[in-house]
Amino acid sequence: MTLAGGIKSAVNSTSLISWKTTGKLQKTVTNYIQKTGLGVHSGKLSTVKIHPELAGRGRYFEFKSNVIRASIDYVKESPLCTTLCKDGYSVRTIEHLLSALEASGVDNCRIEIQSCDSDDDSSVEVPIFDGSAREWMEAIRQVGLTVAKDSGGKSCEKLVPFLNEPVFVSKNDSFVAAFPSQKTKIRYGIDFSKIPAIGCQWFCSTFADDCIYDNLIASSRTFCIYEEVENLRNAGLISGGSAENAIICSASRGWLNPPLRFDDEPCRHKVLDLIGDVSLLAGSGSQGLPVAHIFAYKGGHSLHAEFVRQLKRTE
Repeated sequence: MTLAGGIKSAVNSTSLISWKTTGKLQKTVTNYIQKTGLGVHSGKLSTVKIHPELAGRGRYFEFKSNVIRASIDYVKESPLCTTLCKDGYSVRTIEHLLSALEASGVDNCRIEIQSCDSDDDSSVEVPIFDGSAREWMEAIRQVGLTVAKDSGGKSCEKLVPFLNEPVFVSKNDSFVAAFPSQKTKIRYGIDFSKIPAIGCQWFCSTFADDCIYDNLIASSRTFCIYEEVENLRNAGLISGGSAENAIICSASRGWLNPPLRFDDEPCRHKVLDLIGDVSLLAGSGSQGLPVAHIFAYKGGHSLHAEFVRQLKRTE
C-alpha cells in the first residue's frame, strides 16, 4: 500500500511481531547522568539529566513538566532528525541518545531536559556533542546499570520483539526491509555517487551484545556535504553545526576535517541512527530493536519511522 509522502509498505502477515522473554531482567541506570551541550540544529545549549526509573516505566522525556514517551506514537516529521511532540511541546534530535540507551540496555529511565535559553519555551534539542553516541555511552558506562524494580520492589522480565514475517517499506529507491532471524543483524547501504570520497558504502554486523555497538558504531559521527551547508542554514537547520560535531565532505575536495574514525564512518552512522529510531518500538521496559535481519538502503529518519509504524500496526 502507499502511505503518506509516497512511502510504500508491504507485509505478508497481520502478526509481524511476537514479544518473547529471553531470561533477561529490565535494567535502569544506577545513578543519574547529567550532560550539557549544543543542539546541532537550534545552536542552543540544553541540559539533559537521565534518572533511574522503575521497571515497566520505559524511557520517556520530561520537558517543562510535560511527559513525552520515547514512542513512535509521538514522532513528528522533521528534517534531518527525529522529533517527539506532544501537547505542543517537542524534543528534537533524540536519535543518538536513544541509540545509546537501547544498545547499552537502559530499558527504563526518566530523561529530564531543559533549554538553557529562557526564551525557548515549547521546544528543546538534545545536545549533539561530537556528532556520535560516544559521550552518551561513556556516561552510561561510568554510572553503570542495575536491575530495575517495580513499585512493589519486584524485578520484571525484559520482553524482546521477534519478527515473524518479512516487512518492507520504501520511498523511491530507498528502502528498509526486515526478515525473520534468530539474531539481530543489520545491513545498511548508502550511495553518494556524486561525492567521490563517500561513494557507495555497505556495513553489516550481527548485534549479539552491546560491545559490538560500543566498538563498531557508537563513535561514528554524523556527516554533511559541504556544498549543501549554506542551503541547510538558510532553511533554519544546522545552526549549531561545525567541524567539531560533524565530518564534512566536499564533492571536489574530499574530507575537510579528517581523519575518519572508520573508512566507512558515514555508513556506520546510519546504523547508529537506525538503532535510535527503531528503539521507538519499545514500551514498558521492553527492547525496541527487533530480532530480525534488517536491510536498509539510502534510508533516513522518515523511512526508519515508517518501518517502526509498520511493525507497530501489526503487533
